[in-house]
Amino acid sequence: MPDSMDSLFGTTADELNVSRETLDRLSIYQALLVKWQKKTNLVAPSTIDDYWSRHVGDSIQCRHIKPDAHHWADIGSGGGFPGLVVAADFAGQSDHSMVLVESNAKKCAFLREVSRKLGLGAEVVNDRIENYIRPDNAPDVVTARALSNLNALLSYCEPWVSAKCVGLFHKGREYRSEIEDCYDKWQFDLIEHRSKVSEESVILEISNLTRRHQD
Repeated sequence: MPDSMDSLFGTTADELNVSRETLDRLSIYQALLVKWQKKTNLVAPSTIDDYWSRHVGDSIQCRHIKPDAHHWADIGSGGGFPGLVVAADFAGQSDHSMVLVESNAKKCAFLREVSRKLGLGAEVVNDRIENYIRPDNAPDVVTARALSNLNALLSYCEPWVSAKCVGLFHKGREYRSEIEDCYDKWQFDLIEHRSKVSEESVILEISNLTRRHQD
């Protein structure tokens, strides 16, 4: 399958900074994605041929930012990016976990199939995000990619990120205006990680989230 690699990430284990075993899992993932995409819209059709750069390379950055995190959650998981890619990298480590929260039942069926075929042991939750997130089930890291604007993400994740959880949120070229739109309502610590996949994109690392005032 063709794949345009115009970033710092490639298609080898060394280029992605993952193990050979992780690369093998991700190759199986690719085959399953192509198969399921024919009947379920998991990713934008125009990006299916850019699996390694657009999806894997973009996702694995989260794992590189927080390599010591053990317990992860991915909200609005869709086709599994970045959650399944991160889980593929720590597969087999019993002290690690991944929860994938997705409201679409068909997409959940895909996520479960990938997790089973790759031996990831990821938990797939078929529910709305606001129903699942509570202070008592906070992970170490919560991720979201192409889900909603930053203000909405912070509202979803407030019970987690206001505690010890860190949010890693993929954002595109308009990320600065999204940050500015949040300042009247939210206070938080922010680290901007420049994307290695796209010059116009970042991963926003957000922690210590608090409301400036109640609605």
